[in-house]
Amino acid sequence: MASGELALSTAESRPAATAAEPALVERCRQGDAEAFARLVALHEGMVLNLAARLLGDPEEARDIGQDVFLQVYRTLGGFQGRSTLRTWIYRIVVNQCRNRQRWWRRRRRAALCPLEDISAADEARLATASADESPFERLARRERARRIESALGALSFDHRAILLLREVEGLTCEEIGTTLALPVGTVKSRLSRARDGLRRGLGREGEERP
Repeated sequence: MASGELALSTAESRPAATAAEPALVERCRQGDAEAFARLVALHEGMVLNLAARLLGDPEEARDIGQDVFLQVYRTLGGFQGRSTLRTWIYRIVVNQCRNRQRWWRRRRRAALCPLEDISAADEARLATASADESPFERLARRERARRIESALGALSFDHRAILLLREVEGLTCEEIGTTLALPVGTVKSRLSRARDGLRRGLGREGEERP
């Protein structure tokens, strides 16, 4: 099954590495508040989207977003440019979310919180809808989104992270390997298992419905 058949489409407007990126980073390092605000504006959407999907809780995602950009601000001096700034920030998001989930586990919160409120932007990523869709089509699209969120929540954190980075954020396996500090072969095998797990989850969802 192709990745598109999982109804998870690649991000269309993710921040791209440009020739201006090193200059922006340097301005941030020099304490330029306007430059850092620009950096946040460029990456905030993908940070919140990824965190919400990893944790299954939009409120927690907003808290994580603040922590992520605080860490970016504090550690930007250590960014050496061996990867893109976007990949470096992805790594911070995944690590912050993993730490938050461990914190939950220690407090007997192993189950993910349900993500019931799906934003318009999230819906667009999950299922393409035409402007003139009927109420029935709109309802069906929302139901597909709900099923996908449920199936994603059933995956392990590591599998969910790799699947989202590849299918939603559009990273290559090489970029995911850099982000998660994993060999490319490991990324590919985990991605395959994550896709299989998502398919099984979607299949169970369909079987359980009357």
